[in-house]
Amino acid sequence: MNSLSSDPFVRNEREEKIAERSDRLAAVFAGRAAVHDRDGSFPFENFDDLREAGYLALTLPEEFGGEEASLYEMLLAQERLAKGDGSTALAVGWHVSQVLQMRIKQSWPPKLYEDFCRSVAEKGAMINQFASEPTTGSPSRGGRPQTAATKTEGGYVLTGRKTFSSLIPVLDQFTVTAFVEDEERIGTFFVRKGPGVGIDETWDTLGMRGTGSHDLLLDGVFVPEEARIDSCEGVPNGGAETSDHGGALLHIPACYLGIAWAARDFAVKFAADYRPSSLPGPIAELPHIRQKIGEMEQERITARTLLYSVADRWDRLPGERASMKPELGLAKTVATNAAIRIVDLAMRIVGGSSLSRSLPLERMYRDVRAGLHNPPMDDSVMAMLAQRAIQDAENRS
Repeated sequence: MNSLSSDPFVRNEREEKIAERSDRLAAVFAGRAAVHDRDGSFPFENFDDLREAGYLALTLPEEFGGEEASLYEMLLAQERLAKGDGSTALAVGWHVSQVLQMRIKQSWPPKLYEDFCRSVAEKGAMINQFASEPTTGSPSRGGRPQTAATKTEGGYVLTGRKTFSSLIPVLDQFTVTAFVEDEERIGTFFVRKGPGVGIDETWDTLGMRGTGSHDLLLDGVFVPEEARIDSCEGVPNGGAETSDHGGALLHIPACYLGIAWAARDFAVKFAADYRPSSLPGPIAELPHIRQKIGEMEQERITARTLLYSVADRWDRLPGERASMKPELGLAKTVATNAAIRIVDLAMRIVGGSSLSRSLPLERMYRDVRAGLHNPPMDDSVMAMLAQRAIQDAENRS
């Protein structure tokens, strides 16, 4: 059975090919996931496979050799990839989403942008943006970075520490936010690994152990003037007038729904195959097991329907993106909480053996918990929804 007939969210042959590639990669990654989780090691071989498969150019513009995937297509690819290894999917998701944002905003100096795009297409280069810090927390909360950028001849000198630096073991370049002291504002800088750039291997967590999200250290790192992204010549306001308004962040809920999908598949197969001696048939025939399977499907279908409908609207109606922030946040909140519920139900179906490290469910249970701490946070989403509801009521009065 092909993807077009088995998944109602795969709408055409192009999407089918994108989905099938992720399915093939996920099957390979699934065989490595337990080892990397146990060791807390970075899956370099997975990224070799992604590079060879052309996945890293998924959202790159066609003019530079990329596939120019839409947001919807990116989510299809990411959700399926996460069925094999959530850590790998989340980590590469930061790259493909960053490339999508860059394509929309066009905020980079043209020559720098072209060079980077060609390095992705020809060499499989990757990127991520690092903004979180130990003392300021999530950048979504609006904290001022402690990382400092000091103006010097020909550019800037950056000093500071960034946390949650996913992908850093495999990156040769990245962007960082820093407070520009001379200007009293936050700037964004393109940094290449070199003198003054270090990694403090701090990542040892409950879940998503293979994302390589160690601390990035910047000690007097020189960045040329032309590598400042937020204020470049020829791009008004550094491209600030054009934004994806958070759309690319939907790679996060897609990842967690992919993990939950894998947990659901495992539990349903287990229920169909497991025949304890006390029963005449498999446990899938028991009413309370069927109830749990139905609840998993309810959560999964609801979350996926919201996620893909929001992504489709975002793709089709660029002019409405600014007003869609509450829906984008809601899609993330619904998906991540649904993923937690689905994996919990899967473990209840499988029973005590689901706690065993020889089975994948305990890893999936730990991994989906991480979604609660990815942006936007649940409380921020509820605040946005409440504010819009209040404004709507005021406008009608």
